[in-house]
Amino acid sequence: MEKRKLGNSGLEVSAMGLGCMGMSFGYGPKADENEMIKIIRAAVEIGITFFDTAEVYGPFINEELVGKALAPFKGEVVIATKFGFHLDPNQGYKMNGLDSSPANIRKVAEASLKRLKVDAIDLFYQHRVDLSIPIEDVAGTVKDLIKEGKVKHFGLSEAGAANIRKAHAEMPVTALQSEYSLWTREPEQQIIPTLEELGIGFVPFSPLGKGFLTGKIDANTEFHETDFRRTVPRFTEEAREHNQKLINVLAGIAQEKNASPAQISLAWLLAQKPWIVPIPGTTKMHRMHENFDAIQMQLSADDIKQISNATSQVEVQGTRYSAAAMEALAKS
Repeated sequence: MEKRKLGNSGLEVSAMGLGCMGMSFGYGPKADENEMIKIIRAAVEIGITFFDTAEVYGPFINEELVGKALAPFKGEVVIATKFGFHLDPNQGYKMNGLDSSPANIRKVAEASLKRLKVDAIDLFYQHRVDLSIPIEDVAGTVKDLIKEGKVKHFGLSEAGAANIRKAHAEMPVTALQSEYSLWTREPEQQIIPTLEELGIGFVPFSPLGKGFLTGKIDANTEFHETDFRRTVPRFTEEAREHNQKLINVLAGIAQEKNASPAQISLAWLLAQKPWIVPIPGTTKMHRMHENFDAIQMQLSADDIKQISNATSQVEVQGTRYSAAAMEALAKS
């Protein structure tokens, strides 16, 4: 299995990781725990060493799942988790705003260590920038946790270039996790150049466009009432019908390469930079194997240019989050 280093940090992981969120949360009902454990352990068996979760996925149950599944592989794998939301115990631990206060960071770290069944969190991301807390204080708190041996590496998620620089000056950032794919190209403008300059790795989440780039979703797809894509402008029926043009382009390229649209999408991402490590998620064993087979795909410079050019001709309809969420991200 090809390995990659996340920037200058020295943290080495498999060229792709497994995003575990959807196994418990976000895309409909929670999947069968035993089946998800089988998928996670099968991923380890084929050489995947990087697994992504967060306390809010569930909440809590996804970390518990990952901890249970990876317990036999202690010291052999890298587990990333996240802090930064306020989970109100009086409302069933419902997400209620952001909280990156030092006290909450420490509380989350202690709880995540127990759920993940580890002695130290390999990579601890701030899940979203909290404008009420100076990011230098966030970085300083994680620095202290690293000194105490409870955390190994510090990460950010969906942070803007200015905050990445501020945090990195206080405590070197190992990786940024943000959305990046053939239909979310915004990181190419400021984020990727900033990461390259500072020597920070990039972990794209939703590298398959929340499932759309697999080609298995169309205007007629019905989402479960608990599937958050029902609230995403890019997933309205009208937007899906329009965005099918992108899938048609991808499908044509995939056919030429004897691959799937998902594999083309992932191979393209891997080809962008040697310090990019996508984390596709799935609840299906065959999809897990299909996704990770993309690591073996060899795309030439001409292939990459063709894919980039062909897909960029299609203007994607709909934002990736609600207007309010997009406004908040713009300030991050």
